[in-house]
Amino acid sequence: MTDLPPLPALPVSRIVLWRHGRTEWNVTGRFQGQLDPPLDEVGRAEIARSAPLLAAGLPRGGTVVLSSDLQRAIDTATALTHILGIHLLPEPRLREHGMGSWEGLTRDEVAARFPDQYAAWLAGQPVVDRGGEDPAAVGERAVAALADLPAAEVAVVVTHGGTAGRLMERLLGLHPSQRRLFAPLANCAWSELVVQGNRWRLRRHNLAPFPDAVEPGESAVAPETDADAVA
Repeated sequence: MTDLPPLPALPVSRIVLWRHGRTEWNVTGRFQGQLDPPLDEVGRAEIARSAPLLAAGLPRGGTVVLSSDLQRAIDTATALTHILGIHLLPEPRLREHGMGSWEGLTRDEVAARFPDQYAAWLAGQPVVDRGGEDPAAVGERAVAALADLPAAEVAVVVTHGGTAGRLMERLLGLHPSQRRLFAPLANCAWSELVVQGNRWRLRRHNLAPFPDAVEPGESAVAPETDADAVA
């Protein structure tokens, strides 16, 4: 049992969560939050490989694509909507988890400046006095964005590592103590959730044509380096 409020009715029965392509900040372990560094060359190559594969499994005429309005997500989503021939729905409620005073800092810089906060974050515990957003609020705003969608067979949600994690946890009814039960989405990877009975079920997780599809040394960034993957 959890003490979470009930989910609102959603107008879709299948959701694909797709994380944006790589940025230089992902590589250097810098917290992006709601700042907006651009995709790097590898990130754009990831999108070019992933979008056709993802599109092949989506119904034409029955798919909506909505995206965080941060540019790294918009650029990722546009590659898919171009293939599908549909309009993109920009959605600010899908922005990354606001990280307050950590945004723009590397993991090492946060550990040096805010050691107690960093230790709590590594342990998956609430981070006090950082500013930004409460994790539960991130999941709630993302669910609210889905509730406002037009009816469709599938919704592709193009978002960020932290927001994708909080949304997945909210849909699956996981308690805050169960955060990080699943490995975080890699850059340009996606997960699929479907309705089964009266509950959401995780059908596939962290799919992508990587790491074999990229050059040695340019594979998906490991969670130990990628700050936003486990926000």
